[in-house]
Amino acid sequence: MKPEPLLEVENLAVALDGKTIIEHVSFSLEPQQVLAVIGPNGSGKTVLLKTLVGIIPPAHGVIRWRPGTRVGYLPQRFHVDHYLPMTVQEFLNLKSPAKGALHRTIAAASMGEKWLRRDLAHLSSGELQKVLLAWALLDEPQILLFDEPTENVDMVGQESIYKLLHRLQDTMRVALIIVSHDLHVVYRYANNVLCLNKQMVCYGEPEEKLTPDTLSKLYGDYAFFHHRHSNHQRDDHRYGHE
Repeated sequence: MKPEPLLEVENLAVALDGKTIIEHVSFSLEPQQVLAVIGPNGSGKTVLLKTLVGIIPPAHGVIRWRPGTRVGYLPQRFHVDHYLPMTVQEFLNLKSPAKGALHRTIAAASMGEKWLRRDLAHLSSGELQKVLLAWALLDEPQILLFDEPTENVDMVGQESIYKLLHRLQDTMRVALIIVSHDLHVVYRYANNVLCLNKQMVCYGEPEEKLTPDTLSKLYGDYAFFHHRHSNHQRDDHRYGHE
């Protein structure tokens, strides 16, 4: 029997200042599934995630969460004042976690105990992403939404973050919605892909939906060629010596 979806979206449209940003968006997400959202810059990916979590109201359409679903959201950017005198532990304690929850969470986020004493303002982009992930995990979410989790993170850090997300999907049984520009990540980790460029261009299994014609419509001929060539280079580098 097919499980009840955690999330169903039907014919969603979002407008800001009277201008339509996205429209005709429909998809669903089942427990433990991974949905990748791809599209060019300015296509409405961040707006979609903010609408799903209630930061931006929809213009019309339906967003239906399964009752009681706990949701975690990691934004694309999180500014930390470099003069802020706060350790990782002090930051995480702002959520007043239950006894033992903090240490379980930092372990789940692949952070050792020594992380708790580190200054929040002195973390790298990849390290800060892990702290934000731990923050989200304190709520024991059933679904996590990530807006480009590897932006400004080096290649080694990117691989570490995606492996961590994959492990969380398995060990904590969470579903994931990930905004990504990396088609290699989409093919490797996603059950379904949502192609977005102001409106839904495609939705379904990556191997079926990410055809050259679809990617050309999504990114344009030149951008698609460049994107595809870059991904082939990364694939060769990744697997060439295995």
